[in-house]
Amino acid sequence: MNYFNLALPEPRDILVIEDNPADVRLIREVLRDLNPPVAIHVAGESEEALRFLRREGAHQRAPMPRIIFLDFNLPKADARELLRTIKTDRDLCVIPVAVLTTSDAERDIREAYELHANCYLRKPLDLDGFYQTVRAAAHFWLDVARFPAERAVEQLNKPRLL
Repeated sequence: MNYFNLALPEPRDILVIEDNPADVRLIREVLRDLNPPVAIHVAGESEEALRFLRREGAHQRAPMPRIIFLDFNLPKADARELLRTIKTDRDLCVIPVAVLTTSDAERDIREAYELHANCYLRKPLDLDGFYQTVRAAAHFWLDVARFPAERAVEQLNKPRLL
């Protein structure tokens, strides 16, 4: 057997930027039995999320997430500004950002897409709807969508926690 031809599995890290612990718990529950499994990282506000994404401070060994679930109603720094920052940063802009929020307002939807969100997901009020929405988005971005080749090479060259 030629072990040099074995492909390394692409990391399946998800960053959830959400200040509501109940929603974080629910997202964890929805994604816990994905196969292959995912690692879920949580930031409760924009500044912490940027430190994670830029690998600053305590996040120096943070993995690059395959998808970001972003609540559009964050405390402190505005989630819209965070989205703008991610999508204008050369190193971060290829990360898909799924805005996951309770708002169904047309101006919020338009603004998210103008800021280059990859999708806008309204948090369904019922548990089954929430489960289906988050699960479908994760499946699409983790299993269906393709990413630039240089991102895969970058992942192999960056330090990761073992």
